[in-house]
Amino acid sequence: MARAFIIVIDSFGLGGAPDADQFGDTGSNTLGSIAKHCAKGLGDIEGQRAGLLTLPNLTRLGLARAANASAGEVPPGLDIRVQPTGAYGYACETSLGKDTPSGHWEMAGLPVLFDWGYFPKTVPCFSDDLVNELVTQAQLPGILGNCHASGTQIIEELGEAHIRTGKPICYTSADSVFQIAAHEEHFGLQRLYDFCVMTKKILEPQSIGRVIARPFVGSTTADFKRTANRKDFTTPPHGETLLDIAEQAGRSVVSIGKISDIFAHCGITKLLKAPSTDGLLDHTLNEVDQAEEGSLIFTNLVDFDSVYGHRRNPAGYAAELEALDARIPELEQKLHADDLVVFTADHGCDPTWPGSDHTRENIPVLIFGPNIPAIDLGGRPTFADIGQTVASHLKLSKLAYGSDCFA
Repeated sequence: MARAFIIVIDSFGLGGAPDADQFGDTGSNTLGSIAKHCAKGLGDIEGQRAGLLTLPNLTRLGLARAANASAGEVPPGLDIRVQPTGAYGYACETSLGKDTPSGHWEMAGLPVLFDWGYFPKTVPCFSDDLVNELVTQAQLPGILGNCHASGTQIIEELGEAHIRTGKPICYTSADSVFQIAAHEEHFGLQRLYDFCVMTKKILEPQSIGRVIARPFVGSTTADFKRTANRKDFTTPPHGETLLDIAEQAGRSVVSIGKISDIFAHCGITKLLKAPSTDGLLDHTLNEVDQAEEGSLIFTNLVDFDSVYGHRRNPAGYAAELEALDARIPELEQKLHADDLVVFTADHGCDPTWPGSDHTRENIPVLIFGPNIPAIDLGGRPTFADIGQTVASHLKLSKLAYGSDCFA
């Protein structure tokens, strides 16, 4: 029986979606902008990387051709003349938002065709009534932040004040999200989780999609670091997803990274986490070795988005891509004859774009395995084609949305 592996390079967009203008994202292109930055000879912020973007394995899987089809240009450093060894294309999003749950749910066969609630891009962005309710119910001295922000940056700015005052750092983004950063020791990890649960309940009337716990450690701005104990408290999917169907069919559904949080733990039979891309890839490779036939392994590589995209670090993003690319042969060598692997993304986060939010972009659809044909999949009208293709490969019931890429 076949197995399937979906690996989400979080935020790895291939150029503005057809409706990017509605999001103020016309011209955004995560891969293209990174490649152009590298082509200018600009190193990363620590001076540890320079030169053209080099992704030989992803190029071999069809990335250069998918990028050209999506954005009308080949990213510098990628060679479109390389003959792909896998199926390649790109997909457009039909969900109404450019957030993480919408992208993941859609690729699992459940587009989000309703509007989430959002917070205004003002300072402060949370109402006095909301803040007062949070402070009163949690018996807090107040909150810090109360704005749109990049998570790592706001911890650098307010972490010391948080330790000194005991006030949690609360912020949001263009997504439907309320994020809470707090020190694991000074504030307490379980206390942070409990505060998030309370906050999610308070925010239910506003249709806020997620409340995210962002724990960190360290003593000063110089050494604050977010930990792997992040936890997303997510509104459950509004319908059945690929994960639910697989679980109901008695299959093993393995979440690696934040997948389980994104799906509100629905349809998951095994959960694995790690604090880095390499750690998450290690878990994925271990599952290639040991996952039973018929399994679905779903991996999210979050650092591309949270560490490099939101922080607007194109050279750091490039270095992380190259490190991922170098490990692809490890994965290929372990695959069983009937395995299918998809490299894809959930949205864009162009690290050269103004602000720190996601960008509305098409995503790559790179499908490979020992018996996967090397064909051009073209532009797919919905991320749900990924889920439908996986469902067909695993011989599961047909999803409500999407078409099999190989049908």
